[in-house]
Amino acid sequence: MSGTILGINAYHADAAAALLREGRLVAALEEERLNRIKHWAGFPRAAAAAVLEAGGIEPGEVEHVAVSRDPSAHLLGKVLFALRRRPGFAAVRARLENHQRLRGLPALLRETWPGSSFRGQTHAVEHHRAHLASAFYCSPFEEAACLTVDGFGDFLSSVSAVGRGQRLELLDEVMFPHSLGLLYTAVTQFLGFGSYGDEYKVMGLAAYGTPTFLPQLRQIVSLGDDGRFRTDPAFFVHASEGVTMSWDDAEPRLGPLWSPKLAELLGTPRGPDEEIGDRHRDLAASLQAVYEQAFFHRLNALQRRTRLTALCLAGGCAFNSVANGKIFACSDFSDVFIQSAAGDAGTALGAAQYVWHQLLDRPRDFVMEHSYWGPEFDAARLLAALRARLPGFEPDARPWRSGQLVVRRQAAEAELCRDTAAALADGRIVGWYQGRSEWGPRALGNRSILADPRRADIKDTLNVRIKRREGFRPFAPSILEERVGDYFEVAYPDPFMVKVYPIRPSKRPLIPAVTHVDGTGRLQTVSQRQNPRFWALIRAFEEQTRVPVLLNTSFNENEPIVNTPEEALDCFLRTGMDRLVLGDWVVERTPS
Repeated sequence: MSGTILGINAYHADAAAALLREGRLVAALEEERLNRIKHWAGFPRAAAAAVLEAGGIEPGEVEHVAVSRDPSAHLLGKVLFALRRRPGFAAVRARLENHQRLRGLPALLRETWPGSSFRGQTHAVEHHRAHLASAFYCSPFEEAACLTVDGFGDFLSSVSAVGRGQRLELLDEVMFPHSLGLLYTAVTQFLGFGSYGDEYKVMGLAAYGTPTFLPQLRQIVSLGDDGRFRTDPAFFVHASEGVTMSWDDAEPRLGPLWSPKLAELLGTPRGPDEEIGDRHRDLAASLQAVYEQAFFHRLNALQRRTRLTALCLAGGCAFNSVANGKIFACSDFSDVFIQSAAGDAGTALGAAQYVWHQLLDRPRDFVMEHSYWGPEFDAARLLAALRARLPGFEPDARPWRSGQLVVRRQAAEAELCRDTAAALADGRIVGWYQGRSEWGPRALGNRSILADPRRADIKDTLNVRIKRREGFRPFAPSILEERVGDYFEVAYPDPFMVKVYPIRPSKRPLIPAVTHVDGTGRLQTVSQRQNPRFWALIRAFEEQTRVPVLLNTSFNENEPIVNTPEEALDCFLRTGMDRLVLGDWVVERTPS
């Protein structure tokens, strides 16, 4: 089939697949949603099969496979670094093994689809070019400044570029071992948060502290006149000893990044089970502050160099929603685009787009306006899930009852939304499972747990009964797009929940459950055009309460966001949710 490109992020955290047809996104999915292992790293075999199925594409029809890693990139820099630093043998061996897997991908693809006559051409796309492509080619901008910031990928941690039409022109780069992403990860580990991807916890904790450690952390980061930065490798181990990493068919694990010199600078590290104190809060606030200084130093240099007012941002650090929310106030950019899978999963999409536009020189005809690119399950599958998880259940005109559970179908959408809004206004916690799943780490109204934002105590209820997570972490507000200026000081739409903005002081007492301790909220604007059912639910809640906002958190319990209806039912049944809305079906716990 003409113009069919499969993008893959493989043997790296957040393995994923994305399918383009004639330059337009058809489907995109992280492997973790299917194998239920968070941030899974390996070859995304199931995700690749799922996106091809969603597009009705046979493997033999795939013309190009784009992989978002290029082991041959920046070879000179790698050789010079190895000669100077002489990293440990174990770290070098792990890297070589990972690179060997990437080089073997064409053969692996043929083995994956042995009877399909798969002949697709495989392209290795450098990691940060894939990031840049995922940002610019999904944006509505004809011309934009583009920036990536992350830990590392293909020996780089940050790249700036200009996007014009269908071309990306690279401007500068920051090479290993200097990295704002690794700085953030190292201090996250120092604060006792050791799981892969825990940086967002420290970002939430930062709002409770004062940046008293900023002078110390400034000793680690130096800012150059050209907008680039350097991090002192003496405070880390990745440059001298290497870091143990597991990227193969498992949850990624990253060994300690910080060296003893960091403890000399900052004091005793926090143990994983140690109570969080003021010192830890202040260290989190200081980390966020030094990151923002370096980030805006780089951002403003890019703006001065390009004189452009539109910005496209990608990389793992593009999920630092607190910094993102300050871009308008701290720079001369007036438009910002960050797509919903800005991290490593998004490089699967970016690699495919890079091949289509940059290598094949094909024009742009796509803007990512929503995140709903994952699997959808039809009415028959929803009914089968109910039968499988609720023994004895059969659909009937009357509600089905078993113990505390009541199941009924509400086919009229207006009635379903009014009834669910009333339950939310009454303090009930609702699992909301609709349509296609979201692409990226945020639940944006199709795989969400919802609650009344007016109830300050609902945060503790959610944490104790369902989420079982740290109490300092905030919950996000989803608001009708047309009401955002009434509640937020910045009235700029964000359908992807990647920016934190101040909530208007007059509105903070109305929505305490989604107002963070510093008076901000991580915004999701909901459009009637892009998600009519979720919009209708929030509108019904507004009609009943005069508040056009719902508390929205991901539909999961310390696991990847639920994918199938069976997983949604399992999560509902084992947690303290009051109601599950599964398509048109309502499963409710009645009071005992």
